[in-house]
Amino acid sequence: MNIQLMPLAPEDREQFIKDNQEAFNYGALEEFGRRDDHFEEEGEIISRETIENAIDTGEAYRIMQDGRAVGGAVIRVDGERGDLDLLFVSPRVHSKGIGYAAWCAVEKLHPEVTVWETVTPYFEKRNIHFYVNRCGFHIVEFFHSRHPDPNDPDAQSNGPEDVGMFRFEKRMDR
Repeated sequence: MNIQLMPLAPEDREQFIKDNQEAFNYGALEEFGRRDDHFEEEGEIISRETIENAIDTGEAYRIMQDGRAVGGAVIRVDGERGDLDLLFVSPRVHSKGIGYAAWCAVEKLHPEVTVWETVTPYFEKRNIHFYVNRCGFHIVEFFHSRHPDPNDPDAQSNGPEDVGMFRFEKRMDR
């Protein structure tokens, strides 16, 4: 499989945001249907602001397959620690190994990282399977209204719409 990570070009930023939202919405709608109340902003599971903040503070990449954009990733690296802020694959090409190949490419980009971290909502069964069973992450914490994420200033105010997020870590064998 020919998967490459290409740095996000400024002219592709808007499409990257739309593609990311489409991928996240797909998972939520698959789980909850049209009645979903887990949206960060009207009609979107992940807000434009969240995506833009990730892009602006991290390294953003387009996942390319045979010259075609099929997803994206945003990571942040600080020494030996890495955060996977976003990883998405177009629903049109799910279950073809693209996400896993992209994750392997991320690991190769930063061999200095000894611990990777990411989070995903409790309802994203597909993501949980992917991170644990395919990529080798371990669930290390569950954030919810009574145990809020200390890195999320909005976590205290989620109230009844509390989504709940799993935090994952992957310790690299060196």
